[in-house]
Amino acid sequence: MTEVELDSDAVGLALADGVATVTLDAPAVRNALTVEVTAGVREALDSLPDEARCVVLRGSDEAGAFCAGGDVNAMLELQADAMTLPEAVDHVVRDTADCVRRVYECDLPTVAAIDGPAVGAGGALAIACDLQLLREDASIGFGFRRVGLAVDSGLSYLLPRLVGRNVAMELVYTGEKLGPERALELGVVNRVAGEDEFESELAALTERIAGGPTKALTASNRLLRRPDDSIEAAIEHEASAQAVMFETDDHAEGVESFMSRREPAFEGK
Repeated sequence: MTEVELDSDAVGLALADGVATVTLDAPAVRNALTVEVTAGVREALDSLPDEARCVVLRGSDEAGAFCAGGDVNAMLELQADAMTLPEAVDHVVRDTADCVRRVYECDLPTVAAIDGPAVGAGGALAIACDLQLLREDASIGFGFRRVGLAVDSGLSYLLPRLVGRNVAMELVYTGEKLGPERALELGVVNRVAGEDEFESELAALTERIAGGPTKALTASNRLLRRPDDSIEAAIEHEASAQAVMFETDDHAEGVESFMSRREPAFEGK
């Protein structure tokens, strides 16, 4: 594994076999989305090596959480008049949401390795990824109500599109903390793995993604993010994407391997 040097002390970036791992590493705040953490995530996404073909977002072991939510310390500063209301809105709302948006808009396939609680804004960060793997002793929830706030961090956009309006309303109204069975039942996560199998399950999933036709997966990523298109518009967008894919090396390899009845050896080109 190759470590990529970042200015941030709160986020790490490493690359191994085409998988770029972005690790939230702020144990003192359980990886809450402070200014330092959000800046670190953005820096990591801007610093992805050219060899990266898949991105994993996870928490450090020391933090004991995937992400504990928004910056509660900043909220306390607002209550103590140590921060102005415009400053709080810019940091607690807009800055945090921008971090989540950057993850959502990442062109490469993204996987949230939820290895501890993902709460509030941390839950939004998790579902901003394309896929979610939840460790069976972890949980995810969207309990903004716990601190007397409306949803933010892009959750009003992300959650209804993931689980539907009615379920999204229930999860927000109740602040329910979702364990593995419930999260899987509602479609909030894709997979659940036991503590002993979590790392091997993650490795198998990311190996499968990173070994795929990266340009085609990236194009599919963009196409699947257009849920408001009409069927006619969707078909035109697909046609434009395939015009590009037809000229890629991976497409040629895919067709050749299919005809030869062997597994393709995609190179992401």
